[in-house]
Amino acid sequence: MGGSFNPAHGGHLHLSLLALERMDLDEVWWLVSPQNPLKPVAGMAPFAVRLEQGGRVAAGHKRIVVSDLENRLGGSRYTADTLQTLCRRFPRLRFVWLMGADNLVQLRRWQQWTEIFRTVAIAVFDRPSYSLKALAGLAARRFARQRVPISAARRLAEMTPPAWVFFHTPLDARSATQVRSQRIAMLSQTLTEQRPELSTIAPFTPRTRTPPRPPAPQPGELLELVLQTLEDGKAEDVVTIELAGKTTIADQMVIASGRSTRQVVALAEHLDAVLSRRMRVSIEGKAQGDWVLIDASDVIVHLFRPEIRAYYNLEKMWGEALPDSEAARQ
Repeated sequence: MGGSFNPAHGGHLHLSLLALERMDLDEVWWLVSPQNPLKPVAGMAPFAVRLEQGGRVAAGHKRIVVSDLENRLGGSRYTADTLQTLCRRFPRLRFVWLMGADNLVQLRRWQQWTEIFRTVAIAVFDRPSYSLKALAGLAARRFARQRVPISAARRLAEMTPPAWVFFHTPLDARSATQVRSQRIAMLSQTLTEQRPELSTIAPFTPRTRTPPRPPAPQPGELLELVLQTLEDGKAEDVVTIELAGKTTIADQMVIASGRSTRQVVALAEHLDAVLSRRMRVSIEGKAQGDWVLIDASDVIVHLFRPEIRAYYNLEKMWGEALPDSEAARQ
């Protein structure tokens, strides 16, 4: 597992312990990066500080190794280069690259990201609010046929890349950004307590208020609203998959087809118009119109052109392959 670890925190530990348990790994290496090319230098703690802090977080876990190996390998800025070097330097070892679902979302921005899939096996772990975006993203779609079921995860290290697995595991919301924000807030509070005059400025309150939204629909009502809206838009082959008890990302998934890109986009816009009056929704893929993902909290909607839907076959992936969440923890 690599990254800036700015700072290392309990979320990294949570993921590492899950990986050791679910895949029978010998060790998990935390490769502390000299500098993540996707993150600004400003606000980045010195390398030695991040390395030492990672050691303190992982203290007591002998199978977690906090390493400056990436720095000693020449300070490579790119994961693809680091992994290729690791495989050359340790030809007898089999590596699995560990990442959170948030990184799978942005993986297409990484240098030579397709080579990462072709160099080592990959294990992706769920993160709050990222699961559906990750599985609908370019990287997951490009290597959809190489995704292996969770039941095969213990053999992942022995598989020939590309091979990857997505774990719907107990979630951990902690992030380095959140940890840094909390530290800044604590520092600000301490400063205000020491200098009370700094807290005498009243916060700005706008004179006008945005009219409140109507109450958000209840789970059953939300599904009915989605299905009725799709019917009004003449969506085809509408399928509802129950997710409750299998994953925490949503209660239901709705999959539907439009006859053309234009109809897929029109269905997405119609759903957005109806749902956004009652709640906050997130939409991905509308610019292309081949596969549109609408995240409406308890209900996730996938809209496809027919040939794209047949290729990815989400009904099989989500309808048959997901174990019960309690069984998955055994």
